[in-house]
Amino acid sequence: MGTNVDKIFDSASAVAPLGIIAMKGASELGNRINEYFLKWRAPFEDTEKKTYLIEADCPRFQSGDGKGLIKTTVRGKDLFIICDMANYSCTYKMFGKECAMSPDDHYQDLKRIIQAASGKAHRINVIMPILYGGRQHRRSFRESLDCAVALQELANMGVQNIVTFDAHDPRVQNAIPLTGFDNIMPSYQVLKAMMKTFPEIKFDKDNFMIVSPDEGAINRNMYYASVLGVDLGMFYKRRDYSTVVDGRNPIVAHEYMGNDVAGKNVFIADDLISSGESMLDIAIELKKRKANKIICYATYGMFTNGLSTFDEKYADGTISAVLGTNLTYRTPELLSRPWFHEVDCSKYIAYYIATLNHDMSISDVIDPHQKIAALLDKNKQ
Repeated sequence: MGTNVDKIFDSASAVAPLGIIAMKGASELGNRINEYFLKWRAPFEDTEKKTYLIEADCPRFQSGDGKGLIKTTVRGKDLFIICDMANYSCTYKMFGKECAMSPDDHYQDLKRIIQAASGKAHRINVIMPILYGGRQHRRSFRESLDCAVALQELANMGVQNIVTFDAHDPRVQNAIPLTGFDNIMPSYQVLKAMMKTFPEIKFDKDNFMIVSPDEGAINRNMYYASVLGVDLGMFYKRRDYSTVVDGRNPIVAHEYMGNDVAGKNVFIADDLISSGESMLDIAIELKKRKANKIICYATYGMFTNGLSTFDEKYADGTISAVLGTNLTYRTPELLSRPWFHEVDCSKYIAYYIATLNHDMSISDVIDPHQKIAALLDKNKQ
């Protein structure tokens, strides 16, 4: 048991008994978090607890209507609801047909479970790693702002804390300035996984470099470059603003700005890989500039167009690896790929829940600078 956990459980009592609801599609993550709590809390509890998970379900009528059902009491509990808005492997039957759950379906089920709690929980916290509607973060034309409205809706329903990971644009929290909102970056977990995967790489200016895939991802890549003490480059997307395809201006070319990447190992970080075309285009451009190993990372690996193009680029040496978290659904096919390496964030979430449940400062949990410094020292040795 780590010293951080000892400090949490020794120095403060919980604000209320802990209860965790893992929504449909988030059961794997919920089970891992539950295992950590059973291990950590055992020395501090008089009775042996079997689980912190509270069973809940959202059954559907054949017409498509649904309802939220919590199968045990939540009265007085500090309730943490974990949901994966992007898990398309979940299905329900409507008029005899099997329908895949969309983010809209997951969001409605989340609201149903909050309703089912009937205001009896001591506090309701939502852990939503990938924000519902998060990609539609600003208004360019006459457009909806789904994420901002959803956050306001959850706040009005009594949710006191909303936790997300690597939001597409964290400024969306401005929609709920009086509600707890934490945007957590799993930077330490990513670096730890990368160093474990590539122990031979030297993380210094002469051998390693960070490249941002676009201007939107510059802050997260700037952080990696700063803590590692290496150079930062950036691509920007040159778009054709005269046309609109699928609601967006198409990308004409990826232009590079930065120092020479020749002979260096390159790390590219983004929040999400959708089809992956942009990430692979950048990897191709870097290879043209004689970069060595190219390591791609996205907090959420969607791979909406399948895995074949990544298979090809791994086979021909364009990319050396793709790192992704377990914060959203990963297909069995993706997990079996030799180029995919998982970044486990379940322990990180468990630390966060434990800290919040004991009403302690989360600054040390969110800021991983000391851990990263220790990791780099260990890597150098």
